[in-house]
Amino acid sequence: MSLIQTNKERYRILCNDRNDIPLFMQAWWMDAVCKQEEWDVILYEEKEIIVGALPYLLICKYGFKIIIQPQLSQYNGIWINYPENSNLSKIYSFEKEVMNNLIDQLEQLNIHYYEQNFHYSVTNWQPFYWKGYKQSTRYSYQLKNIVDTDKIFSNFHLFKKKHIVKAQKKLKVDYNLSVEDFYSFQTMSLSVKGHKNYCSEIFFKKMAESAIERNQGAVIAIRDNENNIHSAMFVVWDKMSAYYLVSAINPTYKSSGASILMVWEAILFLSNKTKTFDFEGSMIEGVAKANQEFGAEQIPYFTISKSNSALFSFLLKINK
Repeated sequence: MSLIQTNKERYRILCNDRNDIPLFMQAWWMDAVCKQEEWDVILYEEKEIIVGALPYLLICKYGFKIIIQPQLSQYNGIWINYPENSNLSKIYSFEKEVMNNLIDQLEQLNIHYYEQNFHYSVTNWQPFYWKGYKQSTRYSYQLKNIVDTDKIFSNFHLFKKKHIVKAQKKLKVDYNLSVEDFYSFQTMSLSVKGHKNYCSEIFFKKMAESAIERNQGAVIAIRDNENNIHSAMFVVWDKMSAYYLVSAINPTYKSSGASILMVWEAILFLSNKTKTFDFEGSMIEGVAKANQEFGAEQIPYFTISKSNSALFSFLLKINK
């Protein structure tokens, strides 16, 4: 039996040993949202210690090799194991060294197109710029220090508070909705609006059950006294942050305040499990405004991309 470990095997060990690798970059998450043969990871080491990693999903479509975000994953990109007690000059030099090495290995994959959202903790993308990559800024919205639920509630917009107080008199929270029933509810809610569920049931069930088995995922539903579901959400978390992953609202009850109460109940539920509640943001104006009214802080993060194929760039432009 070979004792040589693959990058993926070593990365699994790293993820088990570290609690600072963000959830959507964890090996178990990549297992849950990717086919095994479609995801891998690039590693950079110093003195046999992994100091840089870049997990990725690589798919082949119409003859093109493409690295893109997995479904329901806010970010992938790079993770860096920073040395302790370094000044800014050393940090910048270290970032450049790690990123350059990861980029060099990335280029060796000979892909036609690359696009990943970097975690918001990555604030320096210059080495990618120097290698011909492009960047666009997107925004998430976060509530920090959710253990202090009184302070969190006090920062809600007045009408959010009123809706919550009113909804609490008629509605109740349910933590026992099954993954299958959540998916059915979401699909129904979308179909009423004339939309399709872009996640397959097999995909969603695999992802959700993987998170629940690790005690890092939960379904939160809001029902009335007749047991009708008004809204439901699936949330995931790690030690640093929780993520408002996906939700559904029954259009019949869109004015009941259930969607606002659902967020508040999720914060209460998560307040002893993690530090931050991440709405996952949106570039849609109305959604951004709704997040802001919860008192959430706007957090920028980078989308890094590069095309190595003029034909693919042309087709991508047409598709967009």
